[in-house]
Formats: sequence, structure tokens, C-alpha cells
Amino acid sequence: MDKNQATGLILISILMIAYFWFFADAPQQAENIESNQVEQNEKQQEAAPSTNTKEATSVIENDSSLNQKLVNQFGAFAGVAKGESQISTFNTETIAIQFDSKGGRIKNVELLDFKTHDGQPLIISNQEDEEKELLFNTANGEVNLYDLYFEMQGSPKRQLSNGDTIDIKFVAQLASGKSIEQVYTLSGNQYQIGYTLAFNGLNNEVLGDQLTLRWNKKMRKFEKDLEQSRMKVTMNYYSEEEGMDGLSERSEEDSEEITEPVKWFSFKQNFFMEALITDIPMKRAEFATDIEGLSDDYVKRGKAKVEIPLAEVTNKAGEFKYYFGPNNYKTLQKVAPDFEENVYLGWFPISLVNKYVIINVFYVLEKYISNYGLIIIILVFLIKLALSPLSYKSYVSMAKTKVLKPQLDEIKEKHGGDMQKAQADQMDLYRKVGVNPLSGCIPLLLQMPILFAMFYFFPSSIELRQESFLWASDLSTYDSVLSLPFTIPFYGDHVSLFTILMTLSTLLITWSQGQVSSVQGPMKNIQYFMPVIFMFVLNSFPAALSFYYLIANLITFGQQTLIRRMIDEDKIIGILEENKKKNVNKKTSKFQQRLQEAMKASEEAKKAKDKGKKKKK
Repeated sequence: MDKNQATGLILISILMIAYFWFFADAPQQAENIESNQVEQNEKQQEAAPSTNTKEATSVIENDSSLNQKLVNQFGAFAGVAKGESQISTFNTETIAIQFDSKGGRIKNVELLDFKTHDGQPLIISNQEDEEKELLFNTANGEVNLYDLYFEMQGSPKRQLSNGDTIDIKFVAQLASGKSIEQVYTLSGNQYQIGYTLAFNGLNNEVLGDQLTLRWNKKMRKFEKDLEQSRMKVTMNYYSEEEGMDGLSERSEEDSEEITEPVKWFSFKQNFFMEALITDIPMKRAEFATDIEGLSDDYVKRGKAKVEIPLAEVTNKAGEFKYYFGPNNYKTLQKVAPDFEENVYLGWFPISLVNKYVIINVFYVLEKYISNYGLIIIILVFLIKLALSPLSYKSYVSMAKTKVLKPQLDEIKEKHGGDMQKAQADQMDLYRKVGVNPLSGCIPLLLQMPILFAMFYFFPSSIELRQESFLWASDLSTYDSVLSLPFTIPFYGDHVSLFTILMTLSTLLITWSQGQVSSVQGPMKNIQYFMPVIFMFVLNSFPAALSFYYLIANLITFGQQTLIRRMIDEDKIIGILEENKKKNVNKKTSKFQQRLQEAMKASEEAKKAKDKGKKKKK
């Protein structure tokens, strides 16, 4: 009999008693009513208990089976292995973050200051894209922390402003004095989230000496160009012994096992990153990337497996940090040791130019100028101004070589096809007139680090992302003025106007330099192929890079035109002839002596080889 039936019988009995008490003149009618009601209730009771008993028995049996299954799987943690998932949302000035009470874990992170290439919210972390386990050993086997249910303590502030800091605590209470605590620390204007994990009073329940974190993440596509995006995706890490290192970016599949302790690792894309940082050395780490089975909505899959010392967690001695944010060099410098190396700025010494010159100049200009196209123009002017002495020296050296061309041609005609004797006489001529044939190359070589620095700087600059200039809607990717119905090998399926203009300006510079160059014959024509090759290479590179080279070429052409007007070739010829008179009795330098000896030895070896061939004949 259920509660409702029992209540009904009691009420009916009370009414029956009241009826007989006040209406004693109708005993027979009351008796009949009472008899009929009792008889009806008896029939109901005969039927109802049978159904209710079956339902109750089924529930008890199912609940008992479920409880036993949880006990077998989770042992002492079975009490917190079932529950209801509850989502809690918090907003700061930089991120919107959701927590799930199941696992007490981060469910979703949105970067509020950024959008995807098509204007959608930029969700950098999504529970649906991850397979994440934090395993610890028990008497019943491994238990995944994220399978347990937690309760959020208190009512933390949900909307944080600059200067606000809160702790969000999730507790899984097993028994008195026995619990698991996870605490997340949010700040109003930070991309970092503090994290601590503690096992309280569970020394007998949690076995072994380590936790195992397995974290597989499908990284979503945020930029327009899938191919270029995939070439910038990898997993980086920092070990105490080797420093910062990582897997190959360009490889579709790569893996590595690290034996030394790791202090942080990251799921790194071109402009954004998710990372775990800790002051507890993570041991025996394994990292891998692949694209197997991924749709075009994802750029790559990252996999991490690390071991965390349990003692540090039990004693609350270790702290962790999550980073969900942009790959901004200045921002990353404040996160962890070498964390800014996630922004690749080229190999040494190219990286030094970017780190200590280009980035600092760029950020100073950024404070006062909001248009990034203008920033690039000013940056080019500043760099060209700083390098103008080298450019002048290089151009003058080429002019000196040009005025010597008639004498160099005479030497070639004198020796015919004997290149070694011709080169020896050419070197002697250079010595007498005081011209170093390498002096024109050295200034160019000194400018090369800056030229290559831009090659790495612009593709990695998140500041340029979704910033428009002229016809380019986004300076961080290619500017497409025409989409092709087919793909040209090594070029692509679009036409970048900045790249075409850069190519034409490079051809103009090549022609201008040819006016003062002594290079003749096929070599003079070959130099015109390089700009065309770069047109193919740079067609899918960021518009900012092509625009920088375009402006640099136009300024260089202006410099050369100005220097050409300043240089008097007749005056140069006079200086060289005067040097020739002064250096008549000048001794040959040790370097030139060694060079001449080497050429002489080479000539003798050639003669001996020719004699040997004649004898055989």
C-alpha cells in the first residue's frame, strides 16, 4: 500500500465515524455505504500492492546493481561517481570560461577579444574536442578524476573586471576528512588560470607515487588558409635540461618521448595556444601530432601523456597554470621560462634581430599609430635609414668595379680560356687600384639578417591578424584579388596583388643594379629569375610581408637613383689610377699570397693531369 492509499483510507474512516456520530437515524444506509467502501478499498489494495511491489523491487534491484558496479569500478570513490552535471560560467575581460561539475574540469573557453576568420566566436578549448584523463591508482585499479562528480563551493563572482581575482573551488567529499579538491584562480584581465589539486586524507585510498595525465586535443581551424595553418601547428615543451623544444610544425605526423622532467607543454597554433605549466616537474612525457581522420574544421590533433608526482599533489606543494590565449611575444614572456619561444622568430642570429630590434620598434610604433599599413611603411623607412651607410658603400663598390670593366675585359682576352691566369691578373689589378671585390658583398650580407627577420616576423605577428590595409582585408594572410578556377603548381589558386607588385619592384631593382654591375653574359640574365621564383614562393604568405618588401624595394630604388647622381665615375677613375701609382711597390698581402699560391698549385695540378692523359694516349 502506498502513501496516497493509506492517507485515503484514514480520511474515509474519519468521515465514516463522523457520519455515524451525527446521523444515527440512518444506521442501515451508513452500514451499506461503509460496507461498499471497504469492499472497494479491499479490491484496490489487492490489485495495487502487486504493481507497486514489482516497481519497487525493480528499482531496488537496479539501484543495487548500479551501486555494485560503481563499487567494483571506483571502490572507495563510488559515492562520488554518480551525480548530475552542472555548468557554471564566468566572464573576465579576456575570456569566457565554463566549468563542468562532472570532473570539476574546464568545459569551454572563449577568447573575447578575437574572432575566427569568418566572424564566429573563437572557442580555443572545447570539451567536445578533447579526450582528457587524469588517472590515479586505487585498490580497484585506475580511476579517472574526470569521471567523478564535484560540488562548487560558495557563490564566486561571475563577472570579473581588471584587478579582480577569485578562487573557484570544486570538492568531491568521500567521507569526513576525506575529499578531493580542485581550485581554479581567475583574474580579471589575464589569459592564465591558476590551478591546484589536493587529495585530503586519502593516503590509504590513493596508491602509487604518480598521476598520469592523458590529453588528446583536436585543434580547430581559426584562419582562412587551412594548408598554411596546418604548417604552423605543433606541440612544444620545455625541459629543465634541454630548454624549449617541440615537434615538427610542417610534418603531418610526428611524435617524441621525453625522459627528462618537463615544466610546460603547449598545443600551439599560429596565433593561439592552450598550454599547461607547472612548477612540479612532469616526468616521462610523450607528445605526438597527426591529422588522421580530421575534417577541414580542424588543423591537427595533439596528444600528450605526462606523469605527475603524487607526493607533490598530496602535500599541496605543487601549483599549475593553464594558458588560453594569443601568441603575443610580450605577453608570453611573463608566463613561464622560454614560453615566448612558442612564437618562432627564426634561427640564430635572425631571432636576435627580431627579439631585440624589430619587435621593440614595432611595439613603440603601435602605441601611437593604429593603422598597421602605416606602421610597416615607417618601419621600412627606419630600417633603411639605419642601413643607408652600408647601402651607399655597397653601391660605390659596384661603381668602382664597373669602371674597371674595360681593363678586366682586356685581361680575359689576353689569357683566352685560361681562367686561372685571368683570375690571378684580376686579383693583381684589384690590389693595385685598391679595390676589394668583396666590399660590395659585405654590406649586402650585413643587411641579410634584417631581410630574413621580416620573413619570420610578419607571419608570426598576431597584431596583424584581421587588420586591413588598402585591398588586403587581413594583413596576416594573403591578399587575394582574383580566385583562379584551377591550381597552379607551387603558386596556388589565387592571385596576390601585393606579391605581383613586389615582384615587379624587385625586377626594377635588379635592372637598376645591373647599370653599375660588371657582371655580363648568362649570369646577368639569371639574376632576373630570382624575383619570379619569389613570386611563386610568397603568393600564399601574409600580405604584410609582401607589402614590406614592396616598400623596401621602392625606397632602395630611390636610394640608388640618388646615390648614382652623387657619384662621379670620372672622379672614381682618377682615384683608382692614383691608387695604382701609389701601390706599384706595395707588397702583396698574406691573404693574396695564399690565394695566388693556391691558384698556382691548382694550375700545376691541372698541367700534370694533362701530361698524364697524353702519356696514356
